[in-house]
Amino acid sequence: MLTKTLYDQRRALPGWALGLVLLVAMYVAIWPSVRDQPSMNQFLDQMPEAFRALFAMSGADMSTPVGYIQIELLSFMAPLLFLVYTTGSGAGAVAGEEDRGTLALLLATPLTRRRILLEKVGALVLGTVLLAAATGIALLAEGMLADMNLPTAKVFAAMTHLALLALVFGALALALGAVTGRPALSRSVPAVAAVLAYVLNGLGPVVSWLAPWQRYSPFYQYAGHDPLRHGFSITAAVVSLATISVLIAVAVVGFSRRDVVR
Repeated sequence: MLTKTLYDQRRALPGWALGLVLLVAMYVAIWPSVRDQPSMNQFLDQMPEAFRALFAMSGADMSTPVGYIQIELLSFMAPLLFLVYTTGSGAGAVAGEEDRGTLALLLATPLTRRRILLEKVGALVLGTVLLAAATGIALLAEGMLADMNLPTAKVFAAMTHLALLALVFGALALALGAVTGRPALSRSVPAVAAVLAYVLNGLGPVVSWLAPWQRYSPFYQYAGHDPLRHGFSITAAVVSLATISVLIAVAVVGFSRRDVVR
């Protein structure tokens, strides 16, 4: 089931990887024109505090490679694309199969429902890790061409936390699909949850009544400790992994107990 799921993505997954590599190339190509423009930092400083917090611009220096990548790529665009991939894949793992009428064929095999689901999870994890690795390698390799000199270990720390963030919402989509069998619901709920979590993390530092709740946002586990500057956070990773594990457990139990029309 694992290899079949990956085989079904034999065109889509390389396309995603190529698209991310080209996206990184675009930002790297723009970097030399931004590096020598001190007015960019002055422009950021003039923005409202809430706007700078929402897009991770507070304290970032656009004249440095780390600050530039943090603002331009890792604050919004990369998480958005990774979440589109994982929520789509998670929703399609069970609910998508059921909607297409192919789930009955899978259930007719000797594989248990638990094994089917867990191997679907494995394919989701492998696909996400592949995209994170492709993005990290592209940042380092293409960045060298523009003298960006990004720290290798911290780039892959950021990619690890990005993958964990995406898998949280991918696991949520998979759990909803496994429990309800409704692909629309398993896509829309994680999308709304991601928007709320992003706003909660972004506005937490500047809105007093949101501050106590900021740490519960998956985006806080992704970027709260700024992995591109400070490296890998074991605490944040453990929280993300625990969240993913709970959602997968819900998916396994819900799928095992649900009646599926064959």
